Parts: sequence; C-alpha cells; structure tokens
Amino acid sequence: MTSVQRLPAGLARRMALAAQGFAVPRPSSPVGSRQLRSVAQRLAVVQIDSVNVLSRSHYLPFFSRLGPYPRQALDALTNGRGAVFEYWAHEASFLPVRLHPHLRWRMAAADDEAWGSMTRVARERPEYVAALVERVRTGGPLRAAELGETRPDRPGSMWNWHAGKAALEYLFFTGVLTARGRTAGFERVYDLTERVLPATVLAQPVPERADAVRELVRTAARALGVATEKDLRDYFRLSPGDARTAVAELTDAGELTAVAVDGWGRPAWLDPAAHRPRWIRARALLSPFDSLVWERPRVERIFGFRYRLEIYTPAPKRVHGYYVLPFLLGDRLVGRVDLKADRQASVLRVQSAFAEDDVAHGEVAAELAAELRLMADWMELEDVVVGERGDLAGELSRVVGRR
Repeated sequence: MTSVQRLPAGLARRMALAAQGFAVPRPSSPVGSRQLRSVAQRLAVVQIDSVNVLSRSHYLPFFSRLGPYPRQALDALTNGRGAVFEYWAHEASFLPVRLHPHLRWRMAAADDEAWGSMTRVARERPEYVAALVERVRTGGPLRAAELGETRPDRPGSMWNWHAGKAALEYLFFTGVLTARGRTAGFERVYDLTERVLPATVLAQPVPERADAVRELVRTAARALGVATEKDLRDYFRLSPGDARTAVAELTDAGELTAVAVDGWGRPAWLDPAAHRPRWIRARALLSPFDSLVWERPRVERIFGFRYRLEIYTPAPKRVHGYYVLPFLLGDRLVGRVDLKADRQASVLRVQSAFAEDDVAHGEVAAELAAELRLMADWMELEDVVVGERGDLAGELSRVVGRR
C-alpha cells in the first residue's frame, strides 16, 4: 500500500497562495498586456460579475496580484482580441483561448447543461433561434437590447430574460456565438464565434469528454496548488462523477499526488510541480469573486477565515457589509473591509473595517491604509474615507487621517 504524503497546514496555505500568483512581488515597472496575459493564464478562470459598487469584479484579481495597471489594457485583452474568451466555467468567466476545445463537450451538451429559458426557447422556437444567427451573420455584432423586446414581469428579475436574450444566451452556451466584448454598461455583445476566436483554436479537434475533463482538472490543480476533489471540481463546475474519474486517472499517471494536509480532515491532491515557498509577503484586497476565495469552505479550511457574501442579505441582518473584500497580509487573511467607490464625490468609502481576532490592529491598519490608498489612486479617486463601523475602523481612520 502506497503511503500518503503529509503536508503541514502552513505549507499547504503558502502553496495555495503561490499557485494563485501571490508568491512573487508586484512589478516595479508599468504593467502592460504581457503581465495581464500571464495572470489570466495562471488563474485560467477569472469570474465576471455585474455588481459595480466598487469595481466590476474581473478588474480586481489583476490589481490584487499586479498592483495598478491601465484598465484599458485589460479591456483590450478581453474584448475579442483572441487571447481570452468568455464562457460559463466557474460562473460567467474569462478564460485563456487554449481551453476553448476543452469546453466544447459542455457546449454540445447544452440541452442538459444549460437551464430554464435558454433551453425552452430553443425547444419551442427553433426558427427564431436560427433567425437570430442569420441576423448576426449578416448584420454583425448584436446586443440583446437591440432586439427591442420587453422582459417578463415576474419575481426573480435577475434571470427574467425576454425570448431574444434567452435565445442569444442559448447560442452563446452552445458556442455558435461568443462575446465580442462588453459595452460600458456591461452588456454582452454577441458575434459569430468564428469571427472572434483565432482560426487556429477553432481548427483544433474536439477532445473526448473524458480527455477534456482531465485537462480541466489538471488546469485547476495548477491554479490551486493543493486541493480536495471538491475544490478541483468546483473550479470549472464539473460533475462529481467526471471529477472523481479524472482525479483518479491523473493520480495513476503521476500528474497528481495524493496528500494528507494537517487539519483538513479530507483527502487532498497537489500538482507535483507546485511551488513550495518558505514565506509569502503578499498584501492584497480580494474581490469576493476572486478564485482564491470564491469557494467559502476552502477559505475556512485553509485560512481559518469564515467568509460569506452578504449582497443578498437584508441590510439590517448583514454582519460585515454589502461588498466585503478580505485583506491578505503575508500568508494570512487578517481582516475585511466593505468598500464603495463614491465616484461623484471622488472618494473610496470604507463603510466597515474588521480585523481577525488574533492580529495586531496597528500593523494591519497601517498596511491596509496603504493598500486602500493604492486602490484609490488606481481607480482615480481623490480620497479614502473610513466610516465608524467595525473593530478596526477607529485605528484605520487614524492611520488614513495621518496621511
């Protein structure tokens, strides 16, 4: 019987941070498309979200790892230039184009993998769906708003798509259409996939589903460093059966190594090539949708940090705030802040600030104040204003005020 390697919890934490890009210093020279492309390749999945109280979420993981960079450079990377494409991975996400062939099984299985109104409109109005493809083919890129249809009036408005939007989303899910880019209002612009993605990518053969899933799990393992089967599965939202089979096959092939991480209480696997740093000297504010923290049980297991997204919690019942970003210092999550960009007043508002129980408030406040100032400058906001809520708010306010 093969013995399972034991891994100290601290090393596992540092390996996870290194895999996510936090073991290297931020660039000291101006950041350009090369560094942005490198982060996109390392993470493999950059989640998209429409909430804009601070910033569109996909901008933040690049800032967390690289520091200030020109947003237009990331827009150029994501707006149909061939380096990344938009698709359903963890959620709606930007992914390197090399992964497109490995997600075609999901596109082909749209009737099983997609949901609700998408599959219904394809089933009930196939001629309408076909007409939309022809409209894009002859008329060029199309936004759902240009169809002039009215959303249905029923509860759950976030997913109350009119028939045209549902049809476009079905075509997006199947890979017939893809995103040419996003408007200033964050509306997806649809175009024929062959007019957006490189011909060399589209010409690649479609892997068998099992081969494609193995590549997705392999990619997740590189991005996570050390992970449970559920962590690996969650990265691309794979089915339990597919993920278990892929993990077993990759382990048998020596591409994953089974480990027992102290305190995790469940089997884990690591990428044998994963970096094992002796220390991490990171400082970063993390989007709630950052791939380091999007799976909340993993965050608690690795960092001992209980984190919940309270956007959909009624305001009186929120514990920490509406849009709360964990604060990474060294190799620990030491606090959290509820942030809002008040663009009219040109202020980055810290609506609450909390420290973890076992950290020195003065050190955390000083480092957090510096990171907030860096973020405000990057977002072209003139000031940082700290509210009164939270056990770190007073000390943070004093440090920010001494600037």
